[in-house]
Amino acid sequence: MKPFFWVLAGASFAVAAYIILNQPGPEYVTGSDDVEFAARRATSWGSKQRLSGAGAGLGGKLKEGFGQVTGDDELASEGVADQVVGAIKDTAGKAAQVAGETLHEVNR
Repeated sequence: MKPFFWVLAGASFAVAAYIILNQPGPEYVTGSDDVEFAARRATSWGSKQRLSGAGAGLGGKLKEGFGQVTGDDELASEGVADQVVGAIKDTAGKAAQVAGETLHEVNR
């Protein structure tokens, strides 16, 4: 029964990621189309980085926990490093989303 749970959890995560990443962006009639295109790309890239960062952080927590349970300090350290990478990607994604929103606001 456990493998079914993990398959179901993975499929749910994939569906959620697909829905989040394929949201149509708002269409605006004012301003330059090139600036709006750049704003949409920055926002989209930011969303992808945030999702990637969340995945890396979750994987890092799992690695760290598994390393602590098994007494493998190297694996636990890798997990902490993965969490740091995930936090950096999430921060970069947030910055890109803010930049995209700012570009849109300036283009109005």
